[in-house]
Amino acid sequence: MDARFIALEGIDGSGTTTQTVRLREAITARGARCVGTFEPTRGPVGSIIRLALNGRLLFSPPPSGAAGEESLYALLFAADRLDHLFNEIEPALHAGSFVVTDRYYLSSFAYQSLGCDLAWLRQLNSRCRRPDATFLLDADPRVCLDRIEHDRHGRDRYEDLKKLQAIRDNYLRIADVLRADGEEIVVVDGTHPIDRVHAEIVAGLKALHFIP
Repeated sequence: MDARFIALEGIDGSGTTTQTVRLREAITARGARCVGTFEPTRGPVGSIIRLALNGRLLFSPPPSGAAGEESLYALLFAADRLDHLFNEIEPALHAGSFVVTDRYYLSSFAYQSLGCDLAWLRQLNSRCRRPDATFLLDADPRVCLDRIEHDRHGRDRYEDLKKLQAIRDNYLRIADVLRADGEEIVVVDGTHPIDRVHAEIVAGLKALHFIP
């Protein structure tokens, strides 16, 4: 099997973290090496992002308000992503390993489009390697918030119903834009049971002839 770069995407609570682990296990069970990774990373910029998302680090609000704040996050995520790409993703791929990432640039496009122009976001991420396939776990925000309340203490800055609905709409809209540019993006119903979602992702990879 040739090494492939696979991204899992979806709003908070859609199951990307669980499915990243399951997919890495499925690929290694087929005899291939596979790295499971995530964004924001635990690198220097990613650590700043995590603190900010959880409210433990506060930025001074820009005069432009929410739009300016999303621009700041977009820049931080792009910097973290390049660090991730150059120091983890590409070395693993060059060594012959699959890479499965829990979030990549489609997350920035969907989340930061709350306050930023998509064309600018795409330019900001233009040096990023395109995934060989992206699986978008689409789920009702109400279901996702129920999962978040059950599994975690507290919420981050994006985890309220109105924002998650807007982000979900952005995901679906932007996925169509990227598909028109030739990207391989498969939408999977993230409200299904974990095993069924996993099976659909595996079936998608088989259909692409990435795994046997």
